[in-house]
Amino acid sequence: MSDFTLNASARNDLGKGASRRLRRANLEVPAIVYGGEKAPQPISLDKAPFYKAIEDESFFSSVLNLVIDGKKEQVVVRDLQRHPYKPVITHADFMRVDATHAITINVPLHVVGEEKSKGIKDQGGELHVLSNEIQISCLPKDLPDFLEVDITNVELGTTLHLSDLTLPAGVTLVELSHGADHDNAVLSITKPKTRGEAAEGEEGEGEEGEGSAE
Repeated sequence: MSDFTLNASARNDLGKGASRRLRRANLEVPAIVYGGEKAPQPISLDKAPFYKAIEDESFFSSVLNLVIDGKKEQVVVRDLQRHPYKPVITHADFMRVDATHAITINVPLHVVGEEKSKGIKDQGGELHVLSNEIQISCLPKDLPDFLEVDITNVELGTTLHLSDLTLPAGVTLVELSHGADHDNAVLSITKPKTRGEAAEGEEGEGEEGEGSAE
């Protein structure tokens, strides 16, 4: 689990106008912390270290140390609100975590072994990643930065599902807790389409569209 620490200050000047003034000053980012037994707390984050932290993929799947006016809380990111066209974070939401309670969070799926994969290197297949993130449940201490799937020995024509993933100790998959019908595919290695097959597929889609219009 990665170690991130963010410094913040409690905000008493609230409302949309206050948030706009904070963003206009371009030094801090408005945010809120909620969850647990405490009341929601509006805060402002130091902008430069926050923007640097969010460049790291593992930031979004880590328990973060949030220091508010010198007092530390452990939190996870729940939402980042972005400007519609500027590279600006307009607001951040954090949820408090408790060491004794499981959290539900999305973590990245990393595929390894592609350059040595039997289905790709030896059999000429193409890799199709169907899920870039996986929703897991675990205690904060067991939270992984990502889940890994090794396709070195995966053959052409194979589809791997959630149940095929190897999980760290203490981690469960949320979808599988809902039953076998939720054992979704995460990746497949398939035979590449020829130009003729691709053209036929496009023609078929066009014909279906014409038929449905009638």
